[in-house]
Amino acid sequence: MAASSAASSSAAVAAYPRNPFSLRRRPGLLILLFVFLCFISFQVVIHVPSARSAVSQWLCSGHRGDRQRPKNCLGCDNSQDVDNAGKTIAYTDQHGRIKLFKVTAREFASSSIWENPWLPRDSQPVARTQNAVEDLLLANGSETTNLTSAETLATETVDPIKLKRQVFRRGRKEQRVQELLQMDKRVELEMRNAATNRSRNFDNKVRGSYNIWRQEFRFTNTDSTLRLMKDQIIMAKLYATIALSQKEPDMYALLMKCIKQSQTAIGDALIDSELDSSALERAKAMGHVLSSARDVLYSSSEVTRKLRVMVQSTELNIDAVKKQNSFLVQHAAKTVPMPLHCLHMQLTTDYYFRDGVTMERFHVAALKEEENKIKLEDRSLYHYAIFSDNVLAASVVVRSTVTNANEPEKHVFHIVTDRLNFAAMKMWFITHPPQLATVHVENIDNFKWLNSSYCSVLRQLESARLKEYYFKAHDPSSLSDGNENLKYRNPKYLSMLNHLRFYMPEIHPKLDKILFLDDDIVVQKDLTPLWDIDLKGMVNGAVETCKESFHRFDTYLNFSHPKISENFDPRACGWAFGMNMFDLKEWRKRNITGIYHYWQDLNEDRKLWKLGTLPPGLITFYNLTYPLNRTWHVLGLGYDPAVDIVEIENAAVVHYNGNYKPWLDLAISKYKPYWSKYVDLDNSHVQHCYASKQ
Repeated sequence: MAASSAASSSAAVAAYPRNPFSLRRRPGLLILLFVFLCFISFQVVIHVPSARSAVSQWLCSGHRGDRQRPKNCLGCDNSQDVDNAGKTIAYTDQHGRIKLFKVTAREFASSSIWENPWLPRDSQPVARTQNAVEDLLLANGSETTNLTSAETLATETVDPIKLKRQVFRRGRKEQRVQELLQMDKRVELEMRNAATNRSRNFDNKVRGSYNIWRQEFRFTNTDSTLRLMKDQIIMAKLYATIALSQKEPDMYALLMKCIKQSQTAIGDALIDSELDSSALERAKAMGHVLSSARDVLYSSSEVTRKLRVMVQSTELNIDAVKKQNSFLVQHAAKTVPMPLHCLHMQLTTDYYFRDGVTMERFHVAALKEEENKIKLEDRSLYHYAIFSDNVLAASVVVRSTVTNANEPEKHVFHIVTDRLNFAAMKMWFITHPPQLATVHVENIDNFKWLNSSYCSVLRQLESARLKEYYFKAHDPSSLSDGNENLKYRNPKYLSMLNHLRFYMPEIHPKLDKILFLDDDIVVQKDLTPLWDIDLKGMVNGAVETCKESFHRFDTYLNFSHPKISENFDPRACGWAFGMNMFDLKEWRKRNITGIYHYWQDLNEDRKLWKLGTLPPGLITFYNLTYPLNRTWHVLGLGYDPAVDIVEIENAAVVHYNGNYKPWLDLAISKYKPYWSKYVDLDNSHVQHCYASKQ
């Protein structure tokens, strides 16, 4: 029966005609219908909020078999399953081909812009199209590429404010580039010239071995190994003495061997980079030996005692070296350098052995001196007093003053020197007379009034006590002052040229005002306004030198002496010799020379002050000194390397007071050009004497 039923069914199918549109017979049509439905569903999801919500819930289900929504899925924001859920999207490209790609729920949400059906269409946010992306890439300077719709959807949305800011920055950058390219060439040239001048004026040469380009001044802590090795040597010597006293010959020999090796490795090194290549190994070996010595020999009381002895011995050595250094500096500063001595000898020879040309110059100089004799006592002119035994230094003072004077024909220089240097000084100004100005050279020996019966200093210089102080080196009186006062034994204090400044009215009886200049100064401006300054009844016009606690009266005078403490204020401000305006009328009226003699006689035993002219000058002109503006006179170029360059440039007079005179090799190099530019380098004697030094 079953068989007959099946047969009848087959016959019925065979008898029924075939449908050409049957889906079972047309699988391609089925696929096309499926794609069409997907496309319609996609459009609905994009544009309809309710559909969007439904799809969102569907995505949140994770496409699992139970079709249930996860408990922690609230709008898919906090669900890791939703973030990682993969969906396959079908679409047609511009050529009609079907494309498939897979996205997650997070990517799908970030690449879509939902449309609000209640807002006008022109106000809706629109997803970035391919043209918008291309414009963005063009604005950012990137190459334009063909983007598919999927790639357009995947592109991140860029904030228009950020785009605007980027465009603004790019425009500002381009504008700055254009400004730099169009910079004025003249300004650029001035900047280049200024930099060139700064590099030319830079001077890195300083006395000694110091140089800013050396390694120790480029890096920090570059001598750590060197200091370690020196400390090891000290401790090794300490343990060696203990080993010797405790009869440990092996340990003593080992320590002495390590000391010798470390000293050889150090050599003359000042920094680690100058050490021998074996220095580090020597330091390690010394460390091991010191560790062994400590275990065997260490005793706190013994080590303390030995270290105390070593410290005391080192202090004695340092004191000896300091005293030797002070003596050598004084010796180098006060010894006449060979080129300067040569110049004096050449000029002296020319003075006494005159050839035809020299005789002609003497004749011209004699006529000019006769014509200018009246100028030496003319009170309407500007008179200068210079007391010096240095020809080159005096010539620089005169030349710098005349060069910077507005009316050089009104300037008269009164130069006084000693008998030994009179011929050289006279010959120099005969062969090198300053233009228009007047120079009168005198010999101190021609001052007949300057004798021991009138001058206290001359009388003291002839005393046996002062001769012992200067000429008997091992006499107790010459050594009692100690190393710190070694400078007061300077031979210049024996010269009357140094004390002649207290006898201005006797030297210039017809003058009312005179400007005193030291021979270690350089004039940089016109000094004639000094004669117009009202000294307000004072005798001396000078620049004060006190700064905080420095250069006050207690620095120069012995206030433990009752004569000093009763008459002077220890906090009174000191002032400088070197450029002083003296009112000779007030000088005579107040008998300044008599005051000087009074105090000089009281100081015969050098209890009130040490030798020199500044302490008696402070006493003599106490409450009689008018303070001048500091710009008139800047001091310290002979001892202080930290004087402000701006002050030097603005000063009317710069003073090389101190040991480092500009004509010595000791001179501070950065200050020397202010002096050397006024040296007459065209003179044949100067060229010969200073060339022979090379």
